[in-house]
Amino acid sequence: MSRTTRTRTSRTAVATAGILGGAVLALVIPSMASAHVGVSPDELVAGDHGVLTFSFSHGCENSPTTALRITMPDGLASVAPTMDSDWNIQVERGDDGLVSAVTYTAISPVPTDLRGAVSMGVGLDESTPDSLAFPVVQECVEGATEWTQLAENGEDPHTLEAPAPVVSVSAAAADGHGDHDAAAGTEDAQAGTAPSGTADPLGVVLGAGGLVAGVAALVVAVLAYRRRA
Repeated sequence: MSRTTRTRTSRTAVATAGILGGAVLALVIPSMASAHVGVSPDELVAGDHGVLTFSFSHGCENSPTTALRITMPDGLASVAPTMDSDWNIQVERGDDGLVSAVTYTAISPVPTDLRGAVSMGVGLDESTPDSLAFPVVQECVEGATEWTQLAENGEDPHTLEAPAPVVSVSAAAADGHGDHDAAAGTEDAQAGTAPSGTADPLGVVLGAGGLVAGVAALVVAVLAYRRRA
């Protein structure tokens, strides 16, 4: 094989590796960034009621999920877990009689390639803070993951490795539209409407960056070849 042929073969290999590497990053990084316990809706109106759905699509590493223990934040006037034939439900109450934590134990462990979800109705009052964090402990056949991290002031929550689900609380609208929108969201949740998927901004940016890197590698290889051909 001549030196020229070997050089061309090397350039082709570099370009191919760049494209494959970018494609892998585009596919893998978004899925890594979106691996968490999410809550929907992520916003409620002060003084209103709503149904929160906590969902996950993975276990602890590759181990199936057996239970979710969700700790209630201060500021909830009421909590009513939703009955579900797929889960056993255990309710813990504080000295004030309010629900302090809810544990959902799966009748059968949830495989890592299936989506699992539990829900509860919550009531807010006018003094509810503008942010409600719900620390979650995800127990698995082997191991457990604590989704309890909270972003500090100015910190991007997407950079956290194990963020707790957070619900924002907005002030009630003077014209009552806020109450209507919250009620509509509650009806959808009770009817079993699945929340629309939202791409994780960090995953999208990193995935796009990986793809661009692969394309750039191809362009560099082609230009180098044309200069020396």
